[in-house]
Amino acid sequence: MPALSLNHYTIRPRDLEATKDFYVDIVGLTVGDRPPLGFPGYWLYAGDVPVVHLIFNRAGDLPIEDQPQNAPVKVTRLDHVAFAAEGLAEMKQQLATHRIPYSERVLPRLNMTQLFMVDPDGIDVELNFPPSETPS
Repeated sequence: MPALSLNHYTIRPRDLEATKDFYVDIVGLTVGDRPPLGFPGYWLYAGDVPVVHLIFNRAGDLPIEDQPQNAPVKVTRLDHVAFAAEGLAEMKQQLATHRIPYSERVLPRLNMTQLFMVDPDGIDVELNFPPSETPS
């Protein structure tokens, strides 16, 4: 039986609150219901779907060795995570207000605008905006 859709991805953040704030304040997800799992964390929702799970300090978790912030090359098998989004102009203003660097690309033929940024844990995040929002 084939998979039907992506359900969620999970992050073990360095700073639980900073990562939650990024996905809520910048990406636009909302904090929602989470079962009582016995360790700190959040389920972050896009609409009514909990798409990002944050888990923090579970018993038995091994520490994560972070790369230095100035490492010349990011080494990970996860390249990026992407979200469908709306409100391109507002998002650019939000990123500027929070001084979050980003890059922008318009996909040839599809005319979708993509914004790329990095979350507090070094995960690349892509936001895809509909062609109707791409400036002419």
